[in-house]
Amino acid sequence: MATKDVDDVIHDLTALFSSDERDFLVRNNGDQVNISSLNGKIVGLYFSGSWFGPSYRFTPKLVELYNEVASKEEFELVFVSSDRDEESFNGYFSEMPWLAIPFSDTDTIDRLNDSFDIMGIPDLIIIDSDGKILTENGISVVLGYGVDAYPFSRERIEFLKEQEEEAKMNQTLSSILVSSSRNYLLSKDGKQVPASELEGKTVGLLFLSSQEPCVEFVEPRAEFSKPCVEFTNTLVEIYNKLKNKGEKFEVVLISLNFEEEEFKKGLEIIPWLALPYKDSTTVKLACYFDVTTLPTLVIIGPDGKTVNSNVVEIVEEFGIDAYPFTQERLDVLAEIEKAKLESQTLQSLLVSSDDDDFVIDKNGSKVLVSELEGKTVGLLFSVSSHEPCVEFTNTLVEVYNKLKDIGEKFEVVLISLNYEEDEFKKGLETIPWLVLPNKDKIMTKKLVRYFDVLNLPTLVILGPDGKTVNSNVAELVEEHGIDAYPFTQERIAALAEIEKAKLESQTLESLLVSGDDNFVIGKNGSKVPISELVGKNVVLYFSAHWCPPCRRFTPKLIKTYNEIKEKDDAFEVIFISSDSDQSSFEEYFSIMPWLALPFGDSRKKLLNRTFKVEGIPTAVAIGPSGRTVTKDVVELVMDHGAKAYPFTEEQLKHLEEQEEEIAKGWPEKLKHHLHPEHELKRAHRPGYCCDACEEMGKGWSFYCEECDFDLHPKCALEKVEEEGKNGNDAAQNGKEGFVCEGDVCRRV
Repeated sequence: MATKDVDDVIHDLTALFSSDERDFLVRNNGDQVNISSLNGKIVGLYFSGSWFGPSYRFTPKLVELYNEVASKEEFELVFVSSDRDEESFNGYFSEMPWLAIPFSDTDTIDRLNDSFDIMGIPDLIIIDSDGKILTENGISVVLGYGVDAYPFSRERIEFLKEQEEEAKMNQTLSSILVSSSRNYLLSKDGKQVPASELEGKTVGLLFLSSQEPCVEFVEPRAEFSKPCVEFTNTLVEIYNKLKNKGEKFEVVLISLNFEEEEFKKGLEIIPWLALPYKDSTTVKLACYFDVTTLPTLVIIGPDGKTVNSNVVEIVEEFGIDAYPFTQERLDVLAEIEKAKLESQTLQSLLVSSDDDDFVIDKNGSKVLVSELEGKTVGLLFSVSSHEPCVEFTNTLVEVYNKLKDIGEKFEVVLISLNYEEDEFKKGLETIPWLVLPNKDKIMTKKLVRYFDVLNLPTLVILGPDGKTVNSNVAELVEEHGIDAYPFTQERIAALAEIEKAKLESQTLESLLVSGDDNFVIGKNGSKVPISELVGKNVVLYFSAHWCPPCRRFTPKLIKTYNEIKEKDDAFEVIFISSDSDQSSFEEYFSIMPWLALPFGDSRKKLLNRTFKVEGIPTAVAIGPSGRTVTKDVVELVMDHGAKAYPFTEEQLKHLEEQEEEIAKGWPEKLKHHLHPEHELKRAHRPGYCCDACEEMGKGWSFYCEECDFDLHPKCALEKVEEEGKNGNDAAQNGKEGFVCEGDVCRRV
């Protein structure tokens, strides 16, 4: 879909901000200001809401900038509220010295959000005096450059960026930590310490807790947040050891938007220095060093240059051994880790010191790690409150108990990623195996990084020699249960052969019959035996009412289903529900003309595993023989509707040949009034959004590569008689800004 350069669009401020009943904006005292007063000014559209922390915290910074700039009478801001009630709007707007769209004008507010494609708040769009967009990234500009960014032109921003790059090249400790109004830092007792005393030292800039808008728009957490507290404790230990050894190392705390009392409380637990509370440079430094996660520890070398942009993970993993955090030191540590990997043992993984050479059982009793040597050991990374982890734990308990009953030398050690002690203890109640103590968070983080754990649950298998057999067998256990043991490559290869044989002999009964569960249900709850569906083309439709993409796709599938049933009664769809409760299932199923598995049926889990359903909607076609035809029914129905039936490769090839034959009659190039700048070329496209009707397309398109502009062939080739004539009448029949004819709506 085309993405226009912002300079190509001219915005009329009256058209943007007015409505049929209103030609004014309002101030927080109730005064009405005519929109025409904005003509010739630089105008910012501030999309914000009091209910969202990052918005509420950014507003004072914007007020500060506005008060400095507005005196020039060439700049104005307009608040576009996302507040949920008028009381909230009035309270929030009372803090703003600028104008606003009246809260009651929801149509204009919605239109502005749509026009500027606002995906989140806060957002700041700045328009110049000619109506052109200066920047769509006003939040970042204000945070990064403040009033210096005015008048927000591209040239001004580029100049500031060049200055910033030059500053980075010539960076010194003073240029980072000293401002025009301050040349000192604070000690924990509140005394001023000249920043010059840090010259020649290795300095860590520690960004802790609270989240500013430039820090991923995350909601604030209590001072200090759990990760920040844990890391601070680790760093305090390292800091004190380095000081005792006489190393020239210092840390400066840069706290982001704490309450003053919380800031003072935070100073009490640290032995190092800090920037003053709400210092003007804190957010600029966060943006300067591109701080996106907390905690972050930036290392500045003795020469004032940046050595490393974040050593938090390095400090957590290697402690004092990571000092002085240079690339040379990191290279040495990497070689040490490589050697460890090659000589990996259970002891090297689970023992951090002579005092921490044990794991515990569910009752808290210590079990020496040495007692696990010679066994196959699974390291289970899990969170007790995470539903997929709960479900997997139940499956693994069953497998574990069976292996124990038959005398296998198998053990599991839980690596809990729960932060709260209560959650950790609660998780122990349901497991029969061992666990790494919850206090050993440093070891936990090391293991997460060491095994590159990206998903939960993860079950790493270690062989009797302590070497890694498999980095994650969670899916294998879910799919094959005890049959996957001992999880070696040889066993996995054997299972693959078994699965291949199952696939080749797959029938509808083997998929849908499990013990006494040999039926699906109809609209009135009647049972339909699976045997009555044998020999038919069957689609298994995995969907849920809570899923917006599912709700959008279901009407398309209903239409396709009805069209196919008119021509072939030997076709059926079976709804496999992922709904949260029985009532949601029944409400959703009530609009469907097909069959369903009963809600909560155990066969759903087996079908999910068989077809590796990772997202919904998913629809799988089963042929008359019971063999799988394709798992891409959703895509095929969206592209071709009923024409894709019976979803076989032969049918798809036939459709492609038809399209190719039709395309021979199309021009290679054409001009179109929706894109007068360039010719559109006929092209095969893997996927696109039509810039006329805004529907998705695949295959043939009339395309402008330079502008990334696509038209469906039917939109591009549609004849428009007497173009422009009666255009206004046609537009009245469709959405404003479109002409709708048949099943095509064209933008005008």
